[in-house]
Amino acid sequence: MATTTKVQLRALVRASGGPRYAVAVAVDALGTGLLRPFLLLYGVTVLRLSASATGIAMTAGIVAGLACMPAVGRWLDRGARSTVVAASMLIRVLGVALLLATPAGHVRLFAAAALFLGIGNQAWPAAHAALVATVAHGRERDAALAAGRALRNAGMGAGALVATACLAGGTTALQALAAVTGLAYLTAAALAWSVHLRTQPAATPAKDRAHVPAPRMRTLLAANVVYVFCLNVPEIALPLVLVTQLHASPVWSAAIFVANTALVVILQVPVTVLLSRFSRRIVLALAGVVIAASYLGFLAATSLGHGWRAPVIAAVSVLCTVGEIAYAGSATALVTALAPAHVLGRALARFQLSTGFGLAVSPAVITALASHGQAALWGSLAATTLLSATALATEKDQGTRLSGRCPRARAGS
Repeated sequence: MATTTKVQLRALVRASGGPRYAVAVAVDALGTGLLRPFLLLYGVTVLRLSASATGIAMTAGIVAGLACMPAVGRWLDRGARSTVVAASMLIRVLGVALLLATPAGHVRLFAAAALFLGIGNQAWPAAHAALVATVAHGRERDAALAAGRALRNAGMGAGALVATACLAGGTTALQALAAVTGLAYLTAAALAWSVHLRTQPAATPAKDRAHVPAPRMRTLLAANVVYVFCLNVPEIALPLVLVTQLHASPVWSAAIFVANTALVVILQVPVTVLLSRFSRRIVLALAGVVIAASYLGFLAATSLGHGWRAPVIAAVSVLCTVGEIAYAGSATALVTALAPAHVLGRALARFQLSTGFGLAVSPAVITALASHGQAALWGSLAATTLLSATALATEKDQGTRLSGRCPRARAGS
């Protein structure tokens, strides 16, 4: 990329799919931020469902979304790119429509809405990564993936702030937010589809596609399940510890969450570019070390005096966020570097399966460990994360891209 900030920004937008696609990502993220953090609240207050029934329906939606990932991977490997991204947005439009049409007390319709929302939420990351991997190459791709994550966090954060300000309107406000979310998804889908980006699977000979499967990446996928716990630390682990166990003000939890979002938006691209001088595998392993160190820092902070615990935990959370940024900037990029072009979709689908599984089980694991004390929670998380980082650092890459066989992209605008 060029040296000036203006040219860098242009290059980054182009590498991320172009201006129209960047707007689609921003609009989609804004709509997601309006509803996703408050979906449980919607089920309880608007539809008058029990909290347990609402939670089970949402979990079922996530699991069903994961079950669809192999099909998404095969669709991507047939050459589809922007179409899959648009489909992941359109299916969430259907989910929002069902949500708005669900009468109070009807848990099955709510479960169906959660199902379609879950499918779209799980399919989007793999489809987006495949699209960016088609447009950009090498380290430029890493920066483009990082930019997409920063943009998505910014959009979701802005949407959540707007939704929070509107919550005083009660059930009517929640229904209005859902309607606006549906419109945002529809707009984003139209913009993404209009990019008309796909690859030519025929660029790789059929006999090679038949005999070269997607890399197993067992160590990477297993480590990713552990690493992804760090994404739920600001949302679940720290509020649980600060509010229910250390009896600190909820303001600390809110401040940590806002700081985490802001740091990701500001630092994701610069940190990813800065670390591009090192191999992706080494960066991913170092990210695990940083995350594990932050877990030990949380453990040490809980043993301090009452007035020091919350401020020190907030300070250590910055270290955890830095580890999260390094992890997010290298993990997906490593998958795209390891996978042969004709099985990239299936490789990304497997990676998303491990991510979704980790996100699904982490709340239950975190709460179970926390019930046994701070040492059990933070000690276990630190040990497993450090073990995963060690396994990643010592493993040799088992798959690389087929040299000289890059898929040709076709973009229409």
